[in-house]
Amino acid sequence: MSEEFKRTEIESLGEFKLIERINEKFKLKNKSSIIGIGDDAAVLNFDDKQIVVSSDILLEGVHFDLSYAPLPHLGYKAVSVNVSDIAAMNAIPTQITVNISISNRFSVEAVDALYEGINHACEDYNVDLVGGDTTASKEGLVISITAIGKADAKDITLRNGAGKNDIICVTGDLGAAYLGLQVLEREKQVFLSNPEMQPELDRYSYIVQRQLKPEAKTNIIHELRELNIKPTSMIDVSDGLASEVLHLAKSSNCGMVVYEDKLPVDDESFKTAEEFNMNIVTCALNGGEDYELLFTIQQDDFEKLKNHSNIHTIGYVTDSKSGNKLVTRSGTVAELKAQGWKHF
Repeated sequence: MSEEFKRTEIESLGEFKLIERINEKFKLKNKSSIIGIGDDAAVLNFDDKQIVVSSDILLEGVHFDLSYAPLPHLGYKAVSVNVSDIAAMNAIPTQITVNISISNRFSVEAVDALYEGINHACEDYNVDLVGGDTTASKEGLVISITAIGKADAKDITLRNGAGKNDIICVTGDLGAAYLGLQVLEREKQVFLSNPEMQPELDRYSYIVQRQLKPEAKTNIIHELRELNIKPTSMIDVSDGLASEVLHLAKSSNCGMVVYEDKLPVDDESFKTAEEFNMNIVTCALNGGEDYELLFTIQQDDFEKLKNHSNIHTIGYVTDSKSGNKLVTRSGTVAELKAQGWKHF
């Protein structure tokens, strides 16, 4: 009798164990391949520069909803998501390729609108669209973008370099994109129940924009260069701050302590969280899609950026035995857990 076929559901593994499973089957063969699967982007070595490459896919109905996501905004966001991964390697983005799969419900004008946003992002990030592919889809829209960047070998920052007593930093503010999504979903349900109702978004302009048209923090990479600061580890905040802290801690074989009262939150986010009866700390830690940069620096570099208006220190690095902790406003120490986006 033949051996019974075993079926393993992807959900039982989750995204990162699935990636590890795939990675186990591939070994780097070329000298030019420095870093492969496992970080925010690949690293390729060509002569005096190292090339970084990252790719993401966005699926209609999974990653975006066209009932409230304008196509130009979607095009811009698709580029930002990928460029952010290049920035997370402390590298400068230079090119992108764009692959789209579209059904016959989309017109030429709709494709024009999508690429209008892509072009706007290319202008903002100073990157070139250098290729891609377009194909038919039986239903829905699929966007896949590959971003390419470069940096000197000495500047490349991976996830695995954090050391004990390093300072944990994050750019911008947290939780806004997630709360913007809550507003958009609510207004969608109101419209579905009564098409005569118009969405009320004026009070939520900032958080809605953070969801629909996020901006990758490529400017921070240039500013760190000017300050002569090289982060010891770095990642972008796509799946939620807590999840990314745990990734850095695991990759660097260390522990991390984050302070609740140091988490940067915009006033509009705070008010919206209250309106939805949500815990703003939970939103900041687990919301996701902020596309801020989370990184660690040596203590000697603190003086160089302590007055930076858009970089916030939120904790410090400990040894691995100490684990990963959240210190609440009341001083209680709790285990830091990731409750953000799960891909499967």
